[in-house]
Amino acid sequence: MINTSRAPIVDQDALADALRSGRIAGAAVDVYETEPLPPDHPYRTLPNLLATPHLGYVAENNYRTFYRGAVEDIEAFLSGEPIRKLN
Repeated sequence: MINTSRAPIVDQDALADALRSGRIAGAAVDVYETEPLPPDHPYRTLPNLLATPHLGYVAENNYRTFYRGAVEDIEAFLSGEPIRKLN
């Protein structure tokens, strides 16, 4: 089971129970009812759960593209020629 979408679509207690009991072999989640995931959350003790801090969709190329665009926006604004304007 993988959830990188929205936390409410998965019952966190039910998922933890299913993982503990072996009803499902494993899960990966990137979104939680409370973020950041509290230190005492049951997910933190499950060896068959991969939990990422709400950035599981991000790859190095995503960051390169996002930050390059941000720098371009700032440079253009400071030069008096803004780009990516909303009309």
